[in-house]
Amino acid sequence: MEFQTIQLEISDRLATLTLNRPNAMNAMDLNMLKELAHCFESLQDNEEVQVLIVKGAGKAFSAGGDIKMMLQTENAISFEDIMDYITRISQAYYQLPMITISQIHGAAAGLGFSLAIASDIVVAEESSKLAMNFIGIGLIPDGGGHFFMKERVGVPKAKQIIWEGKMMNGKEALAVGLIDELAPEGSSQQVVSQLTDKLLASPISSMLETKSILHSQKLDELKVTLEKEAVSQLKMRNTNDHLEGIQAFVEKRSPKFIGK
Repeated sequence: MEFQTIQLEISDRLATLTLNRPNAMNAMDLNMLKELAHCFESLQDNEEVQVLIVKGAGKAFSAGGDIKMMLQTENAISFEDIMDYITRISQAYYQLPMITISQIHGAAAGLGFSLAIASDIVVAEESSKLAMNFIGIGLIPDGGGHFFMKERVGVPKAKQIIWEGKMMNGKEALAVGLIDELAPEGSSQQVVSQLTDKLLASPISSMLETKSILHSQKLDELKVTLEKEAVSQLKMRNTNDHLEGIQAFVEKRSPKFIGK
């Protein structure tokens, strides 16, 4: 399958997937969601690749779900289809038989941040803008955001971060445990390259067995979380607060929420 919104390069035991909508800050539209689902599902059968790097083209990792797509779901695009693709992406990515690395520069927000922290190793530059900011438009995290946030920081801290929706830089995210490696400005590719070389020079087969054992114990929990996120997200999309959040975003003003 030829991709339009992502690029996949494979060389020996290393694969690099680039989110490739730079003019939209790699926001995930329906086409990108379809392509990511297909790509990750196809990689599950690849026994040669042992490390996968996920990064963004241009100035950002990913700004999250495409707001224009959200505005279109009342008509041309089915919300259920969108959530189905998001579920497929998260489940396939979590089960990949390779070590996954997020290489973050610029923004990684919303669904983009859910994908980033789903990786085995998260590398972010100091000036990165990281946010689980669904709350800003009256929604909840999806893409397994609840699960991956809880896995990294625990339930109490996960709730605080999700509810606040605060934009964090790399240092702040490292301090709370949301990322694993901090890279100086403009050096994320160099840091990830060094990390990849180290991994590929290690007994990586044993590392992948450990990943398989640990993830297999959590897979059912992730599936339940994704099911609950899909149901709850539909509920939130029908609230006044979500409509106000979207309208305020489009109009570039502060939203006025009423709790309904």
